[in-house]
Amino acid sequence: MRRCSVRDRLIRLRACRALRWRRVALAIYLGASVFMPGLAHADDWGCQVILCLSNPGGPEQYGECVPPIEKLWNALRHGDPFPTCNFGVGGSQGTSASNTDASAAYCREDLIYWGGPEQGELLCGARGAINVDINGQLYTRVWWDANAEDRTITEFYDAGSTQGSTQAPYDPTQAAREFIERVDREEGDNGGGGG
Repeated sequence: MRRCSVRDRLIRLRACRALRWRRVALAIYLGASVFMPGLAHADDWGCQVILCLSNPGGPEQYGECVPPIEKLWNALRHGDPFPTCNFGVGGSQGTSASNTDASAAYCREDLIYWGGPEQGELLCGARGAINVDINGQLYTRVWWDANAEDRTITEFYDAGSTQGSTQAPYDPTQAAREFIERVDREEGDNGGGGG
């Protein structure tokens, strides 16, 4: 029993240190680009966006991330392209972020609903999803304008971290099929359907 307790404390300590380091790195990076604009590059905004979107706690958990992420939401709502980040020579290969427009063909199952003029069309309750890959693996997926403007849902996938994944992997292109299957099961359980 004692070993498990010590092990748990070590895991919590490492997780806290990792979060503290991430906060410090984010603060230094954002502070440097604000207070020393001569060191800033044209693509700093894109790099800030990727850094903030990769936060398992959500893209606006830290105050330093609010301005670049609010700028991102505004840009995406106006149809502007997703910003880029040039990591430089020997930079972070396999790290990228991309926005996908949400629809019934690409959505979370819990955001799909019947809508349209006769409630006969499957719709998605989010405007888009941003997939952040680190080392070529999905790290976070952020659904934006989810059921309300300015509301996000962050899914965290890094199973190798001390925090652990908050989301079981799934394929957003299968959500509509899964939604319909669930509705059919529920209607069958409730005695629905004709016959």
